[in-house]
Amino acid sequence: MPVIEAHGLTKVFRIADKQPGLRGSLRHLTRPRHREHVAVAGIDLSIDAGEAVAYVGPNGAGKSTTVKLLTGILHPSAGRVEVCGISPHRDRRANARNIGVLFGQRTQLWWDLQVRDSLALLRDIHRIPQARYEARLEEFDALLGIGELLPVVARQLSLGQRMRADLAAALLHSPPVVFLDEPTIGLDIIARQAVRDFLRAQRQNGTTLLLTTHDIGDIEQVCQRLVIIDDGRVIYDGSIEAVRQLVARERTLHLLLGADWRGELVGELPGTRLVQGESARQVAVTFDHATYGAGEIVSAVASRVPVVDLRIDEPSIEDVVRRAYAGELDLPASATPA
Repeated sequence: MPVIEAHGLTKVFRIADKQPGLRGSLRHLTRPRHREHVAVAGIDLSIDAGEAVAYVGPNGAGKSTTVKLLTGILHPSAGRVEVCGISPHRDRRANARNIGVLFGQRTQLWWDLQVRDSLALLRDIHRIPQARYEARLEEFDALLGIGELLPVVARQLSLGQRMRADLAAALLHSPPVVFLDEPTIGLDIIARQAVRDFLRAQRQNGTTLLLTTHDIGDIEQVCQRLVIIDDGRVIYDGSIEAVRQLVARERTLHLLLGADWRGELVGELPGTRLVQGESARQVAVTFDHATYGAGEIVSAVASRVPVVDLRIDEPSIEDVVRRAYAGELDLPASATPA
């Protein structure tokens, strides 16, 4: 059963349309005009329990608005949305018990309290039994090193420390669904990896994750599924590997040969391209993986000269997402894999 379902989810904002300056403001007071901005335009989304989904798109595509609709912060203009069988905007209290939310540029810690006091307040808000609360703190200490942060006042935390503390706060009540908006923004390499490892562990424990991010490392290390939106509409929904196969068919096979070779190696395989490396023993063969397998390339080369070592360049998800943002890919949502 899906834990997140949205059908025809739409959000339209009514924006004041006025001229700049005092004259424009006065005119708007007497003759107000407005225009409509469609931030989310009929999104269909279904996410099962335990899935980790990267929800990505260019700035202004509607990512944050979608998350606010799923968490109940905003009311949809049209369509239907349910999280764990609950309408988020109609029953916000019940929905809050089922979700954890982390916004990378905001905190839910009390600024002038020690981290332990903020977590204790959240324990009381969520009515977490003491034994369960202590067990969760031990788990967070093992995965995030939260123990050293407990006596620190929130405003004295570094960005990386605050993100670790905010993760603990968001997941303290063991929510089945967690929404994360740019959870590694501004973090150094070590802190970023700690957050990714923690999120991967939560996913393996059955927590459903919806992650909005521009960080390709977050997508590749945490998520199995990729949803790309643009202009408020889903343009791709499928596995990360499927989108690679769908839009990035070209592969490059790097070979280290057992002897110097300057002649033809893959002439009998039309469409391949051979590039000589820095030495006569290094070559690279570019090929369409839908036409040839890497084994065919290696066999063709090995029939002429021994192959000592090889390495294949897979398409980068970063390149796929970049091309999708730039409108270079034809990815109609109706044609995406299930």
